[in-house]
Amino acid sequence: MRGSSIVIPAGVSNALNALLFPFHRTRMTASGDPADAPGAERVRFAPSPTGMLHIGGLRTALYNYLVARKAGGAFLLRIEDTDRARFVEDAEEDILSALDWCGLDYDEGPGAGGDFGPYRQSERSDRYRPVAERLVEEGRAYYAFDTPEEIEAMRDENRSDANPQPKYGPRTRRKMNNSLTLPEEETQRLLDEGTDHVIRLKVPKDTGVKFTDEVRGSVSFSTNDLDDQVLLKSDGLPTYHLANVVDDHQMKITCVIRGEEWLSSTPKHKLMYDALGWTMPRVAHLPLIMSPHGGKLSKRDAQEGGIPVSLRDYRQQGYEPEAVLNFIALLGWNPGHEQEVFSLDELVEAFSLGRVAQSSAQFDLDKLKWFNEQHLHRLPPEEVAARSREAVQAEGFTPSEDYLTDVAALMQERITFADDLATDGAFFFEAPEEYEEAGVEKRWKDHSAALLRAFADRLEAADAFDAETVENHLRALADEKDVGAGALIHPARLAVSGRSYGPGVFSMMAVLGQERCLRRLRRAAEVLGEGES
Repeated sequence: MRGSSIVIPAGVSNALNALLFPFHRTRMTASGDPADAPGAERVRFAPSPTGMLHIGGLRTALYNYLVARKAGGAFLLRIEDTDRARFVEDAEEDILSALDWCGLDYDEGPGAGGDFGPYRQSERSDRYRPVAERLVEEGRAYYAFDTPEEIEAMRDENRSDANPQPKYGPRTRRKMNNSLTLPEEETQRLLDEGTDHVIRLKVPKDTGVKFTDEVRGSVSFSTNDLDDQVLLKSDGLPTYHLANVVDDHQMKITCVIRGEEWLSSTPKHKLMYDALGWTMPRVAHLPLIMSPHGGKLSKRDAQEGGIPVSLRDYRQQGYEPEAVLNFIALLGWNPGHEQEVFSLDELVEAFSLGRVAQSSAQFDLDKLKWFNEQHLHRLPPEEVAARSREAVQAEGFTPSEDYLTDVAALMQERITFADDLATDGAFFFEAPEEYEEAGVEKRWKDHSAALLRAFADRLEAADAFDAETVENHLRALADEKDVGAGALIHPARLAVSGRSYGPGVFSMMAVLGQERCLRRLRRAAEVLGEGES
């Protein structure tokens, strides 16, 4: 940690601290903390199903996972689905699938169980109103009956160059339609009649709120810059802020690791924790991921710049999960040494919040592709073959498992994506119909056809067909014809692959096999015939 925590006295009655929730699974101490709290780290990834999982969200999940695994603690997944207006069908499924694809297994959450469920906020709705109501009873929150039109009128009245976005807060609430300004009987009547209302946090006036951030050190806010945050909406559902505090407390979260955009919400959460007499978890706010073109990485970058934004984009474009995790781990974190390529286990060992930067990190697509190559090169050929199978079959090729593995072993050092086997390695699955024009012009000579026919005859009589045998026959023939080995190597490469580049020609021919090579050598001799000298 970079600094010490400063606790702001809340002046809250200890009676609230002893509040027992009938729906809470754990016994509460007089301090309001869960009894028998475990010593191990407990962290959570708490996405909202309002869209497909963003790369920034995945980085948050990864950092939480790394902290939990390194500490031998627990990594929780909680779905914060109280914003029904922005709810996206299949978004939760996308989140679960993305974590599974990346290998970020969670210890508690939907589908995994756990002692602190349910793990969807929509299934925990009975837990929030009692907390909000108790805050009202203790004078730390209040009922507000203002219509949207009344709130907008207040903002219009108070808007100025110095205050372009007036807040519903300490300086304006006494002029509004709420339980602080209405007689008690009138407030009760409105509640009894079911009048639309919200519950707002009563933010103290002219007060400082300070806390220590694991990334940013000591942070302070003035309450005059805060609004009286809505805790419970008119539909009875909690806002993010109330649900977040209640769930983190009840799930015994020890450290909240989330994006920088939530930093300004933390003082409100601190005020709630203090009012409830609960200990706020440590907090760490991660730097933004910036577009190469400036500004926060957004959907526009995907649409205009071809930069993957959601994890679904990465998967569809053929990126390896190990490479994606390695790349995003370094977007805002420095291991303190020159190593760049990490497995997930190596990241667990090396990671610490203390080395997360405060400044934003810039997305570099070329660097991501480099990471993909590095991780692809690390994989066993059998795994590369398995990951390429779908793309290979989509091109109409159906190679055997052994043959595809041999192709992968030869090509994996030369490709960026596993799917490239289906395109860059297409000549392994079908004979070239055309030959690279520049290669033919440079490498095909008037004696090339005769040399290839003689080479094919030699190979046809060979008892074996491995890279060493192919090379020995080629060099022996070159010596007999009194030509350099290149006079055969380059035309042979063109004949069997249609290209003037690629993996070593002897290994390539060994993988292709005797029959394919014989057909291709003789066809090229026939099609290209007498070349230019």
